[in-house]
Amino acid sequence: MSDLDRSRAFFNDVKRLIIKVGTAVVTRADGRLALGRLGALCEQIKDLNSLGYEVIVVTSGAVGLGRQRLKYRRFVNSSFSDLQKPQVDLDGKACAAVGQNSLMALYDTLFSQLDVTSAQLLVTDRDFKNKDFRKQLDETVQSLLALRVIPIFNENDAVSTRKAPYEDSSGIFWDNDSLAALLALELKADLLVLLSDVEGLYSGPPSDPRSKLIHTYIKEIHQSEITFGDKSRVGRGGMTAKVKAAVNAAYAGIPVVITSGYAPENIIKVLQGERVGTLFHQDAHLWAQDKEVSAREMAVAARESSRRLQALSSQDRKKILLDVADALEANEKLINIENEADVVAAQEAGLEKSLISRLALKPGKIKSLANSIRVLANMDDPIGCILKRIELADGLILEKTSSPLGVLLIIFESRPDALVQIASLAVRSGNGLLLKGGKEAKRSNAILHKVITTAIPDTVGGKLIGLVTSRDEIPDLLKLDDVIDLVIPRGSSKLVSKIKSSTKIPVLGHADGICHVYVDKSANIEMAKRVVLDAKVDYPAACNAMETLLVHQDLVHSGGLNELIADLLTEGVTLFGGQRACKELNIPEAPTFHHEYNSMACTVEIVDDEHAAIDHIHQHGSAHTDCIVAEDHDVAEVFLRQVDSAAVFHNASTRFCDGARFGLGAEVGISTSRIHARGPVGVEGLLTTRWILRGCGQVVNADQGVIYTHKDITM
Repeated sequence: MSDLDRSRAFFNDVKRLIIKVGTAVVTRADGRLALGRLGALCEQIKDLNSLGYEVIVVTSGAVGLGRQRLKYRRFVNSSFSDLQKPQVDLDGKACAAVGQNSLMALYDTLFSQLDVTSAQLLVTDRDFKNKDFRKQLDETVQSLLALRVIPIFNENDAVSTRKAPYEDSSGIFWDNDSLAALLALELKADLLVLLSDVEGLYSGPPSDPRSKLIHTYIKEIHQSEITFGDKSRVGRGGMTAKVKAAVNAAYAGIPVVITSGYAPENIIKVLQGERVGTLFHQDAHLWAQDKEVSAREMAVAARESSRRLQALSSQDRKKILLDVADALEANEKLINIENEADVVAAQEAGLEKSLISRLALKPGKIKSLANSIRVLANMDDPIGCILKRIELADGLILEKTSSPLGVLLIIFESRPDALVQIASLAVRSGNGLLLKGGKEAKRSNAILHKVITTAIPDTVGGKLIGLVTSRDEIPDLLKLDDVIDLVIPRGSSKLVSKIKSSTKIPVLGHADGICHVYVDKSANIEMAKRVVLDAKVDYPAACNAMETLLVHQDLVHSGGLNELIADLLTEGVTLFGGQRACKELNIPEAPTFHHEYNSMACTVEIVDDEHAAIDHIHQHGSAHTDCIVAEDHDVAEVFLRQVDSAAVFHNASTRFCDGARFGLGAEVGISTSRIHARGPVGVEGLLTTRWILRGCGQVVNADQGVIYTHKDITM
């Protein structure tokens, strides 16, 4: 069992938790209150309170808030001459007195808006030396929690005997982090969450790109490895203080998570067992033996293997693909057994029918995939092709050559056949590969990955293709911009959009497949019926399936529209309409024209002509695949030239937009971006270029004595 599985197990048993809110979470960089963050935090606490959790808050921020207010008060009460004098630091205890009042008033206001009651409890270090105080504290908190009141603790810095709130670290507790740890023990909490301005504990300063987020702190491993950066910009001790408090609480039996207070719903995610922040647990040292290979290590290994792959001859690389194709066919029965198990599990879990459809490997699919791989193997070797040769000067020859991109990360939902296509393309293009599949296809992906990597010779290594099944989640993978060169998401529009907005790594793909078929007035209706039906019915869950049918207005009166609609209804397609189609056909109105059904449904609209159809596609489409059915070739040419989509067809189903059907052997996906690759992305889309310069001792020397010729050399 991994540490993630163990953490999920004990998070399920959490009833009472303490949340410590750091000063950097409460305030903005200018010292003013971060009202948005604090409001979102209070909403999370309200939700937890409603779910039956007993929530106790320990808050910082009073001193910083008080200092901000007293600075302003001193400013308005000062004369011009006073302001010219050196400004003396404000008394920290006075700041605490003013800030505590303001901070609690804010919490009270925010919680009141959410119909939640809060209570303030100010404590000092000396209080905890009194046994009767500790007993009374426990009884008071128990009474408040029984009434669903949120106790809010803060160190009473205004009357503390500590010399200065930011300097003296002696006593039973020395800051609000250590106070939170102490309260976790005193009040028998099940979990302590320390909210910070960073995602958790890093191996070094979070600003250093080489620093890595530590998901589970193991004292024996990490204590000597971590390099702490500067302390908090406003708080007392920053991450050093949090780690010290977390270690003390964890080793006393209270699990602790340090996570970001900036990210919405992080506390709820922690309680759901998601891999958020850094976990501290007294048994963490026993988990070290369950060490998994991290995604970073897999990416580095994939790059090393890809370089060995590139060093092979073209024939050797071809043989690897042929061996993979043979291995798939030899293991077809085993692959189908694992896939059927995934399909059954998905059905029992009540997953969407379109997802289950993509998940299932239909009869003959393995053979079809194997044949596609053989087509790919027999194509010309794409690596190291000389694309251009130029003579720069006499004896100085420059070549532009094709080259692998490096390491690809493919994130895909269901679709286990995508794993096969992508893996074969990676081998052919000489790239390393990381695959992160959906959990609904876990068994299918595992067996396919095993079959493929077993067929890769030891001279290259099976690590060329890594299947990420560790506890690394998608957000972790998307941060590896120093070891991953391209991300290709394949799945729902929600998945693709989220990935595009969450990474610095270039992303290749499309968010939606809003494909149109426009039937012109000049269309052969029998041909139009075949094209429209195939585009919708052949595989409704595919991204290249028709989602909107546009029909020329003249076909309403000629009867062509009714024929098209009758065939769709006969096949069981549910129809929705635009304003004109709804009126004419008496069908429900589509919620939006920009909608991908991925099922036996589509939108129908009537348009004036090809120009109106083009405008509609540009306004509501996704630049994926669009088609015109027309006998008027002038009209068809206007459509083909002006529709700005990755693929535009004349008298052919949108379902032809596919790497295998295009003769690419396979595809990693269909790209609607306008940079690098567009449409079905095969081998060429996974290549970049390098420049090779061959000389005989030439030097620049300020270009003295060099006679540039810049002549293209015929290859």
